[in-house]
Amino acid sequence: MTHEQALAALRSVIDSAPGPVSVVVADTHGEVVASVAMDGAARDSHLNARRKAYTAARSDAVSTRKLAAKVAEAPTELASFDPFFSFFLGGVAAFASGRRVGAVGVSGLPGEVDEELAIAAIRAAGLEPPGP
Repeated sequence: MTHEQALAALRSVIDSAPGPVSVVVADTHGEVVASVAMDGAARDSHLNARRKAYTAARSDAVSTRKLAAKVAEAPTELASFDPFFSFFLGGVAAFASGRRVGAVGVSGLPGEVDEELAIAAIRAAGLEPPGP
């Protein structure tokens, strides 16, 4: 995830979010490349966005949605995960030529909206969101 791609992702969310959110763009290790908390966003939404991006970048799932589905019926597996992982919608991995290059996490609106914003941000950055 380049700096320019990260900034394009941020700009996409800022320009299209129907309300105040926080967005974090992470590299493949889950480390922050760029982030912003929009005016009016709840202060805890930034940490939540960071956790979502971290999860989508580092886990074996391609989104927080997929990871939550994976562990829904497996309490033992859930207990073994990285404690910084998030299972709330809005964390999505980004790909270039089929290779994971980072992730986007959005927080502050209902999870479905956060996830849609993250997917649109990945596309705006010229990258590919995961397939269905």
